[in-house]
Amino acid sequence: MADSRTPPEVDRVAASRRAVAARRERAALKHDVAMRVITPQELLQRALDAPDSPAGAMRITEFLTALPAIGEGKRDRVLAELEIAPVKRLGGLGTRQRAALTAWLDGRFPPLQPRSGRSRLIVLAGPTAVGKGTVAAYIKDHHPEILLSVSATTRAPRPGEVDGEHYFFVDDAGFDALIADDALLEHATVHNAFRYGTPRAPIEKALAEGRTVLLEIDLQGARQVRAAAPDATLVFLTPPSWDELVNRLVGRGTEGPEERARRLKTAKVELAAQGEFDYRVVNDDVARAAAEIAALAR
Repeated sequence: MADSRTPPEVDRVAASRRAVAARRERAALKHDVAMRVITPQELLQRALDAPDSPAGAMRITEFLTALPAIGEGKRDRVLAELEIAPVKRLGGLGTRQRAALTAWLDGRFPPLQPRSGRSRLIVLAGPTAVGKGTVAAYIKDHHPEILLSVSATTRAPRPGEVDGEHYFFVDDAGFDALIADDALLEHATVHNAFRYGTPRAPIEKALAEGRTVLLEIDLQGARQVRAAAPDATLVFLTPPSWDELVNRLVGRGTEGPEERARRLKTAKVELAAQGEFDYRVVNDDVARAAAEIAALAR
């Protein structure tokens, strides 16, 4: 006679699959934190909001060792300092433990703090394939009060791109002339290939007229703009996850395997620099992300 307490085989298989899926999701979350796609505070909040979720089921030891520059020795010292048992799961932390862990995270990974006295110049940057161009184009189409700056570049036009609308396409000699005339607010060589730059005159004219100007540029350019215009508002666009960033890069099909690998390596460096920005916006939905950025102009 079969033991009625033993679950049917189909239930055991389903439970095993759920457990595997949960482990994979926890691994993806830890990777996203390590890559700085999401902040440690965001992962902790997900766990507290849904204790039964993969985030909530993550052990505190897993969580801490996923953080940048935290090894096992440092992890154990932090646990002792915060008086949290190693067996604790994030979703099961008590009130005092939550407060202690949050304070420690805020001290080690400070949340972005927008600077006061910012101008109406908004700089949008982020890693490759995060969708900067798509979000910027949406803002241009749906928020006409914001002027989208048109960059100059030495690369050839892609299908459908119009000179003067999408980019000012120039050769190397023309780009050199723009630099010599101090006609660019910033310029950089991107992905060791082509040069991009932001014409200065249209931006200065629009700002003088009281308009908000949006620059969609790379990390190098954003740093140059901050040096040239310290009151600019810097916005860092992030993907919802590292896997999604990889999928977007592969899905657009414009780079081969070697180039994709190089761009993803660069993306890791770019994601690590988001602490230099005033705001962080997640591009999980183009319209929502665009609205969040446009609201900064109000």
